[in-house]
Amino acid sequence: MIIKVMMLVLFFGVMIGVGFYCRKNSTDVNGFVLGGRSVGPWLTAFAYGTSYFSAVIFVGYAGQFGWKYGIASTWIGIGNALLGSMLAWRVLGRRTRIMSQHLNSATMPEFFGQRFDSKALKLFASLIVFIFMIPYTASLYNGLSRLFGMAFNIDYIYCIILMAILTGIYVIVGGYMATAINDFIQGIIMLFGIVAVILAVLNSKGGFLAALDGLAQVSDETVSTTPGIFNSFFGPDPINLIGVVILTSLGTWGLPQMVQKFYAIKSEKSITKGTIISTLFAGVVAGGCYFLGGFGRLFSDQVDVKAEGFDAIIPAMLSNLSPALIGLVVILVLSASMSTLSSLVMTSSSTLTIDFIKGTIVKDMKDKKQVLCIRVLIVVFIAISVVLAIVQYKSNVTFIAQLMGVSWGAMAGAFLAPFLYGLYWKKTTKAACLVNFIFGAGFMTYNMLFRSTLPALLQSPINAGAFVMLAGLVIVPVVSLITPKQDANEVDKIFSCYNKKNEVPVTQSLSD
Repeated sequence: MIIKVMMLVLFFGVMIGVGFYCRKNSTDVNGFVLGGRSVGPWLTAFAYGTSYFSAVIFVGYAGQFGWKYGIASTWIGIGNALLGSMLAWRVLGRRTRIMSQHLNSATMPEFFGQRFDSKALKLFASLIVFIFMIPYTASLYNGLSRLFGMAFNIDYIYCIILMAILTGIYVIVGGYMATAINDFIQGIIMLFGIVAVILAVLNSKGGFLAALDGLAQVSDETVSTTPGIFNSFFGPDPINLIGVVILTSLGTWGLPQMVQKFYAIKSEKSITKGTIISTLFAGVVAGGCYFLGGFGRLFSDQVDVKAEGFDAIIPAMLSNLSPALIGLVVILVLSASMSTLSSLVMTSSSTLTIDFIKGTIVKDMKDKKQVLCIRVLIVVFIAISVVLAIVQYKSNVTFIAQLMGVSWGAMAGAFLAPFLYGLYWKKTTKAACLVNFIFGAGFMTYNMLFRSTLPALLQSPINAGAFVMLAGLVIVPVVSLITPKQDANEVDKIFSCYNKKNEVPVTQSLSD
C-alpha cells in the first residue's frame, strides 16, 4: 500500500507542478486554448493519442469487445492506429492547421461559423458539443471505480473528486500547454504500463502460446458453435466488429477535442513527425489494450459478467498482479483518464465561451474576460461531470461503452462530413452542414431514447454511430448540390490560404 500511495503522490505532484510551470503561457485566449499555435510534434502527437485513449478504452471497450470478439478485437486497435491516427493526420492535419489560422478560429464551431459565414452554424455546433461532451466526460470516471476499489479499498466517490480537482488545477492554471506537457508524461506512462501489464497477465497464464491455446478451448454456444472461435482471425461476429472499428477510428475525424490538436501544430515538420509518433503510440496503446482484452474469457472463473458487467473483466485480469504492477496500472488508467478529461473540459469550456457567450450573451468580451470565463466554465464542466459520474455509479445506468458510444456517434456523426468537406470542397454549403448536424445528433438522440424501434443492427449505439458518420459522407455532398451556394469570391478568399507559395526541397517537388 505504501508503494502504491507513493507512486500516486509522485504522479499528482508532477501534474500540478507542470500546471504552475506553464501558467506564463496562458495569459490570453490564443495561449490558453492553443498554446500559441507553437506546439511541437512530440507534444502534439502525445496530446492527440492520450486524448484518444482513456479509461473508457482500457476498462470499458477492451473488456467488453475482448469478451465478445476474442483476440480479433485487436483489429480495433489496428484500425485506431491506421485510420484514427495515421490517416487522420495525413488528411486533416495540414489543411486544418492552415485554414483554422487563416480564419482565426480556435474551436471547431468557430471554424464552421467562419468557413460558412454563419452564426447559426456556430451556435448549433457549440450546443451539440455542450450537450454530448458531458456524458462522454462523465464516462471517463467509471473506468476507475473497480481499479481503485481493488488497489486501495477506498470509496470510488473520493477517487472521482480527487481526480477532478487535480485535473482542474493544472488545466485552469496552465491551459493547453500544461495539458500538452502532462499528456506527454502520461503518454510515456501509458506506453510502458500497457506493455508491462500485457506481459504480466499473459505470464500468469503460462505465456502467450499457452494463453492462446487456452483461448482456443473456450466455447460459448450462445455466441458461436465453431471450435476455437475466440482466437480466430475475425472472431465470432465480424459485422459488429467492423462497426466498432469504424466508430472508434473514423470517429476521431469529427471529434472537436481531437481535431483541435491540429490547430496548435507548430510547423510542417511537426505534422510529418507527429503522424509517425501518433500512429506508433496508437498501435502500442490501443492495440495493446484490445489485445489484452481478447484474453478476458480466460478469467471467467474470476468474474460473473452477467452480474457484474463487462467493466469488471479487466480489473479481474489484473487483481493477482504484484502491488507495484497494480500501482502502475492505476497510474496508467489515471493518466489515460486525466489526459482525456483535461482535453474534454478545455474543449467544452472554450467552445461555450468563444462560440456562444462571446458575441451572443456578452457583446464586447475582451481577451482577459474570455480566459477568465473559460477557467470558470472548466470548474463548472468538471463539477457537472462529477455529479453525473456519481449518479451513474450509484444507479448503475449503463456500461461505459454505451455512454461513450452515444457521445462519439452524435458529435462525430454531426461534424465529420461537414468539417472534412469544408476543408477540401468549395461547393460545400451551409444548408448541407445544418442538415448533417440535425441528422447526426438527432439520430443518436433517437437511438438513446427509442432504441427498440430501430432495426436490430442499429440498436447498438456503436453501430448507430458508425452509420451516421458514413451517412454524413453522402448527405453533405448531395444536399450541397441542391442548395444555394456560398458566394464564390468569399470561398476563393477562404481557400486562398492553400495557395501561398513555399520553397521546398527537390525531394518533395522537382523544379521545371
